[in-house]
Amino acid sequence: MLADVNVLLKLDPQDAFDQWLALPGEWVEPPNIRRGGESGVKRVLTASGGVLYCKQQVAHTYYSLRYPLGYPTAMRERDVLQACMALKVTVPKVVYAHCRKVAGVWQALLVTEALEGFSSLEECYARGDEQSWGEALHQRVLQELGACIARFNRGRWQHGCLRMKHIFVRVQGEDVEVALLDLEKSRQRFTVGQAARHDIEQLKRRSSWSDSQWQAFTYGYEAAFGSAFKGLR
Repeated sequence: MLADVNVLLKLDPQDAFDQWLALPGEWVEPPNIRRGGESGVKRVLTASGGVLYCKQQVAHTYYSLRYPLGYPTAMRERDVLQACMALKVTVPKVVYAHCRKVAGVWQALLVTEALEGFSSLEECYARGDEQSWGEALHQRVLQELGACIARFNRGRWQHGCLRMKHIFVRVQGEDVEVALLDLEKSRQRFTVGQAARHDIEQLKRRSSWSDSQWQAFTYGYEAAFGSAFKGLR
């Protein structure tokens, strides 16, 4: 059975929950136990030929001043994805998001559209795409990445888990677009500086870019950030 999105979106969100949950698909992230609960991601095909990713959670919660008793992490991710639209940060489009309590246990679903034509930087580097791009285009990719992260941080958002597998790029000729994924651990900090320092430090630890490549990232970041940022250098 393929997902008929138009039909599902006409249903009340609560009524639609079980129907979304019942859709067949392939597990791309099998459910595993984290935070005392379970979370997994299923790849679902739609009747129109599209691809959706359905994050399913049971008792997978986070705690905050607003939610001292816990709230599904998928709903936090939904809020970040929606905030990214105003920040002009490319992320997967939210199709459906809802949560409910069953016998006192949180259940949550977050359904997003696939990023068509994008690959993670981890996949790109594993394939050796940077070799076919050439150094100039590779630096443009890193420059666009810097601008993307800067726009995200300027909203006081901290990604919290910046790895090459969570940074997606689409390179078509000379056109470059960057997107961010896996925003489940993202949170809004009190200051822009706090958000920026955390994400930049993670990138520094996890990237293997040369000095000139890091300078390309820095150029894109500071141009979008609107000023120099000490933690980049």
